[in-house]
Amino acid sequence: MQEDKPKKITHGGRNLILLGFFATLIATITTGISLVIYHNSGDIYLDRSRPGFLPDQEEIEQKDENEADEVYDFSKVEKLTKETLGEYLEKLEEEIKTVDAYEKPFDMEILSDEHFGIPAE
Repeated sequence: MQEDKPKKITHGGRNLILLGFFATLIATITTGISLVIYHNSGDIYLDRSRPGFLPDQEEIEQKDENEADEVYDFSKVEKLTKETLGEYLEKLEEEIKTVDAYEKPFDMEILSDEHFGIPAE
Protein backbone atom coordinates (compact mmCIF):
# COMPACT_ATOMS: atom_id res chain seq x y z
CA MET A 1 0.00 0.00 0.00
CA GLN A 2 1.24 3.48 -0.83
CA GLU A 3 1.49 6.14 1.77
CA ASP A 4 -0.46 9.26 0.99
CA LYS A 5 1.77 12.26 1.42
CA PRO A 6 -0.11 15.32 2.61
CA LYS A 7 -0.29 18.09 0.07
CA LYS A 8 1.64 21.21 0.93
CA ILE A 9 -0.77 24.06 1.51
CA THR A 10 0.60 27.57 0.93
CA HIS A 11 -1.12 30.46 2.56
CA GLY A 12 0.48 33.16 0.45
CA GLY A 13 2.28 34.72 3.40
CA ARG A 14 5.64 34.59 1.65
CA ASN A 15 4.18 36.13 -1.50
CA LEU A 16 2.55 38.90 0.51
CA ILE A 17 5.87 39.75 2.18
CA LEU A 18 7.62 39.82 -1.20
CA LEU A 19 4.88 42.02 -2.65
CA GLY A 20 5.22 44.49 0.23
CA PHE A 21 9.01 44.53 -0.03
CA PHE A 22 9.05 45.17 -3.78
CA ALA A 23 6.30 47.80 -3.58
CA THR A 24 8.29 49.67 -0.92
CA LEU A 25 11.49 49.31 -2.95
CA ILE A 26 9.86 50.66 -6.13
CA ALA A 27 8.26 53.57 -4.24
CA THR A 28 11.60 54.48 -2.63
CA ILE A 29 13.47 54.36 -5.93
CA THR A 30 10.91 56.43 -7.84
CA THR A 31 10.70 59.00 -5.03
CA GLY A 32 14.48 59.28 -4.97
CA ILE A 33 14.61 59.78 -8.72
CA SER A 34 11.91 62.46 -8.61
CA LEU A 35 13.73 64.33 -5.81
CA VAL A 36 16.98 64.26 -7.81
CA ILE A 37 15.15 65.67 -10.86
CA TYR A 38 13.43 68.28 -8.65
CA HIS A 39 16.77 69.42 -7.26
CA ASN A 40 18.78 69.31 -10.50
CA SER A 41 16.14 71.18 -12.51
CA GLY A 42 16.27 74.12 -10.11
CA ASP A 43 12.58 73.92 -9.26
CA ILE A 44 13.52 73.42 -5.63
CA TYR A 45 14.43 77.11 -5.51
CA LEU A 46 11.02 78.18 -6.84
CA ASP A 47 9.08 76.37 -4.15
CA ARG A 48 7.93 79.18 -1.90
CA SER A 49 6.57 76.87 0.76
CA ARG A 50 10.12 75.96 1.76
CA PRO A 51 11.75 78.23 4.35
CA GLY A 52 15.04 78.50 2.43
CA PHE A 53 13.81 79.61 -1.00
CA LEU A 54 15.82 82.18 -2.90
CA PRO A 55 13.72 85.36 -3.34
CA ASP A 56 14.00 87.72 -6.29
CA GLN A 57 16.12 90.86 -5.94
CA GLU A 58 12.97 93.03 -6.03
CA GLU A 59 11.48 91.12 -3.11
CA ILE A 60 14.65 91.61 -1.08
CA GLU A 61 14.60 95.37 -1.71
CA GLN A 62 10.90 95.67 -0.87
CA LYS A 63 11.38 93.69 2.32
CA ASP A 64 14.24 95.92 3.43
CA GLU A 65 12.20 99.08 2.79
CA ASN A 66 9.05 97.84 4.54
CA GLU A 67 10.68 95.99 7.40
CA ALA A 68 11.76 99.07 9.33
CA ASP A 69 8.30 100.64 9.12
CA GLU A 70 6.28 97.54 10.03
CA VAL A 71 7.96 96.33 13.18
CA TYR A 72 8.53 98.16 16.42
CA ASP A 73 9.92 96.43 19.48
CA PHE A 74 11.03 97.51 22.86
CA SER A 75 14.69 96.97 23.51
CA LYS A 76 15.16 93.76 25.43
CA VAL A 77 18.23 94.97 27.32
CA GLU A 78 17.41 98.57 28.21
CA LYS A 79 15.18 99.81 30.98
CA LEU A 80 11.70 101.00 30.13
CA THR A 81 11.82 104.79 30.24
CA LYS A 82 9.35 107.57 29.54
CA GLU A 83 11.07 108.24 26.21
CA THR A 84 10.81 104.59 25.15
CA LEU A 85 7.17 104.42 26.19
CA GLY A 86 6.43 107.70 24.40
CA GLU A 87 8.04 106.40 21.22
CA TYR A 88 5.97 103.21 21.43
CA LEU A 89 2.76 105.18 21.94
CA GLU A 90 3.58 107.34 18.88
CA LYS A 91 4.01 104.21 16.76
CA LEU A 92 0.78 102.82 18.20
CA GLU A 93 -1.10 106.01 17.33
CA GLU A 94 0.14 105.74 13.74
CA GLU A 95 -1.21 102.19 13.53
CA ILE A 96 -4.54 103.24 15.04
CA LYS A 97 -4.86 106.05 12.49
CA THR A 98 -4.14 103.58 9.69
CA VAL A 99 -6.90 101.26 10.91
CA ASP A 100 -9.33 104.11 11.49
CA ALA A 101 -8.75 105.31 7.91
CA TYR A 102 -10.62 102.25 6.65
CA GLU A 103 -14.34 102.66 6.24
CA LYS A 104 -15.95 100.52 8.95
CA PRO A 105 -12.70 98.68 9.82
CA PHE A 106 -14.36 96.12 12.09
CA ASP A 107 -17.57 95.60 10.16
CA MET A 108 -18.60 92.12 8.99
CA GLU A 109 -19.05 93.45 5.44
CA ILE A 110 -15.26 93.75 5.11
CA LEU A 111 -15.17 89.95 4.76
CA SER A 112 -18.09 89.76 2.37
CA ASP A 113 -17.83 88.25 -1.09
CA GLU A 114 -18.66 91.58 -2.73
CA HIS A 115 -15.80 93.33 -0.95
CA PHE A 116 -13.30 90.82 -2.35
CA GLY A 117 -14.90 90.86 -5.80
CA ILE A 118 -16.20 87.30 -5.65
CA PRO A 119 -19.32 86.97 -7.77
CA ALA A 120 -22.41 85.73 -5.99
CA GLU A 121 -24.03 82.58 -7.30
